[in-house]
Amino acid sequence: MSSNVQAYLSFFITHAPSLYIYKSLLPIHPSSCHCTFMASFIIKLTVLSLCMLMVTGFDYKDALDKSLLFFEAQRSGKLPDNQRVRWRGDSGLSDGFAQGVDLVGGYYDAGDHVKFGLPMAYSVTMLSWSVIEFEKEITDVNQLEHALDAIKWGTDYFIKAHKQPNTLWSQVGDGGSDHYCWERSEDMSTPRTAYKVDAEHPGSDIAGETAAALAAASIAFKPYDSSYSQLLLLHAKQLFYFADTFRGKYDESISNARAYYPSGNGYYDELLWSAAWLFEATNDQFYLNYVIENSALMGGTGWAVTEFSWDNKYAGLQVLLSKVLLSGGNEAHQAILKQYQAKAEFFLCACLQKNNGHNVPMTPGGLLFVDGWNNMQYVSSASFLLAVYSNYLSMANAKLYCPSGETHPFELLTFAQSQADYILGKNPKAMSYMVGYQDKYPAHVHHRGASIPSVSVLKSPIGCLEGFELWYNRQEANPNIIAGALVGGPNQEDEFYDQRNNYEQTEPAIAGTAPLIGLFARLSSLSGGSVYVPRDSSPKHIEQNEHPVEILHSITKVWKHNGVDYYRHKVNIKNTCGKPITELKLAMENLSGPIWGLLPTLEKNVYELPSWIKVLNPGSQYTFVYVQEGSQAKVSVLSYH
Repeated sequence: MSSNVQAYLSFFITHAPSLYIYKSLLPIHPSSCHCTFMASFIIKLTVLSLCMLMVTGFDYKDALDKSLLFFEAQRSGKLPDNQRVRWRGDSGLSDGFAQGVDLVGGYYDAGDHVKFGLPMAYSVTMLSWSVIEFEKEITDVNQLEHALDAIKWGTDYFIKAHKQPNTLWSQVGDGGSDHYCWERSEDMSTPRTAYKVDAEHPGSDIAGETAAALAAASIAFKPYDSSYSQLLLLHAKQLFYFADTFRGKYDESISNARAYYPSGNGYYDELLWSAAWLFEATNDQFYLNYVIENSALMGGTGWAVTEFSWDNKYAGLQVLLSKVLLSGGNEAHQAILKQYQAKAEFFLCACLQKNNGHNVPMTPGGLLFVDGWNNMQYVSSASFLLAVYSNYLSMANAKLYCPSGETHPFELLTFAQSQADYILGKNPKAMSYMVGYQDKYPAHVHHRGASIPSVSVLKSPIGCLEGFELWYNRQEANPNIIAGALVGGPNQEDEFYDQRNNYEQTEPAIAGTAPLIGLFARLSSLSGGSVYVPRDSSPKHIEQNEHPVEILHSITKVWKHNGVDYYRHKVNIKNTCGKPITELKLAMENLSGPIWGLLPTLEKNVYELPSWIKVLNPGSQYTFVYVQEGSQAKVSVLSYH
C-alpha cells in the first residue's frame, strides 16, 4: 500500500471514531492493500462521512447566545426591563446598606449567593477581552449589545464598590452562612455582610484584578461610550496605584474568602496583569516599563504555568504581552518581551501536547484536565488563549515553535475548537456540558435558583432549611433551565455524574463561562468563510466566477505521516442567489487525494452532488471534504441550471 493511502487510512481511523466499524474492512496485512481496495473503501465511506459531517457540526452562535444568558441568570440587584431570563427576580436590594455603602448589583459567582470580587473581576476582564479581540465576530452574530451589557453589569458594580481611591469593597455575604442555606436569591435570609480592602487591610490581588477589568472594559466601551470609558479608566488607574502601593493578599484581610477563592499564588501576577491592561488602554509607557522592570521579580518571565484562571493570571499576561511584541515597535524592550512570549508559548505548547512531555494532562476522550473541581473553567480559559494567540500569529504571519515541532496558527484554533466541541457534545458521554444546549445536558445543576421554582410560579418564600428538604434532595430535574451554564464537567476518565450534590462536577461559575464568549464568537466565524492556509495563514475566499454560488474553504484537521503534513479540507457551497440551482457541476484543480461528498463525472476533474440532492435551494448549503498533502485544491463552478 502506498504511503499516501496509509496516511489517508490513518486519518480516518485516528480522527473519525464513528468510522471504527470500517476497520474490519482492512486486510490483515495492510501492506497487501491496493489502490483498488482504497477506491472501494472510499465509496463505502462516502454516505457515512456525509452523515458524520451533519451530526458533528455545532451551532456556535447559539452557544454564544446561551453563554451570555447565563450572566443574566447570575445578576444580583434590581433587574432591568429587558431581562431575558424571566425566572429570575430582584435580589440583594439592600447589599452594603448596613455598612453605609450601596453595593446593589454585580454577579453571584456560582450556584450560591455570595458576591466574591476576585472571580467577578476576572470574569469581567475575560468578557472585555472577548469583545476587544473578537468584536467583529460578536457583532456579526448580533450579540455585541448583550456582551457590553454583561460587562457593564459588572463595571457599574465595581464603580459603586470603589468610592475612595484606596478602598475597594470586595465581597458581599460569606460562604459559611450562605452554604448553610438552600434558598432562592429572591428569598435570601442569610447575612449580607460587606467586606473591604483598604490601606490598613490591603488586597493587591483583588484590587489589581479589578483594575485590569476596568482597564479592559474601557477599551471595549471606547467606540460606543467614550465618557463611560474614561470613567472606567480613571478607576482602573486609581486601583492600580492602590494595589501597588499598599501590598498584601486580600484573603489575609478578608479571611472568610480563603476557603472559597484563596489567593493561592499571591498578587504579583495581578499587578503585572493590571499594568499590562493599562498599557493596552492608554499606551502609556509607564505601564509597559512596569511590566518590563518587574518581569523577573514578580515572576512574569520566570513562571512557566499550565493553567490560566481567576487565581493565576500568568499565562494570560504572557499572551497579552506577546501581542505587544508581535505587533512590532518597542524595540528597547524586545529582549524582555521575548521572554514573556517564551513563557506564553510554553503554556500553549503544553495545551497542544507538543511540549516535550511537559503537557497539560488530557482525558481519554480528549479534554484538557487540570483539576477535579470545576475542570471546565481551565478548559474554557486555555481554549480562549489558544484562539487569541492564533489570531496574533496570523496577523504577524508567524508560527508557534514547540519542542515537538512548528505549529501553524490554524492548528491552535483547531485544538481550541476540539475543546469547544467536547463541551458541546463531542465527548464519550455524547452530552453537552453547557446547560440548555441541544437535547442532552445536565439536569440536576448545583444551583439554588435553578433548582427551586421561580418566585413567579411559587410565590411563597422558601426557607433556609426548607430548600434542602424539599428541593436540594429531589431526584427530579431542576424546574428552571439555567441556559448557558458551563458545569464543572467530567473527571479525568471522562465520567460524569449528574447529581445536584456533586458540586465539583455540576456547579457552574461565571469564571468558567466568561472565556467562552470570545471562543464561541471566533468559532462562529468559521462557517462564515475564514480560510486557514498553512503557507501564510491568511484568510482567503475562492472566487465565484460570477456564479451565484458562494464557495468557502477551511482546514479542519492536520496530521503528519512519514514526515509529510496532510490536511483535511472542508468546503462549504451555498446558494446565494434567489433561485433554486440544479445539476451543479464543480471543477477541482490540483486535487491529489480522496474526496467525500461529491461524485465524479465522466469529465476529468469534474464532480457533481450526490444523486439524492436534486436541488440546492436559495440560502441552502452543502458540505464536502477531501484530504491531501500540500496546498488546497482550486474549486470552481463549471455549470448549473
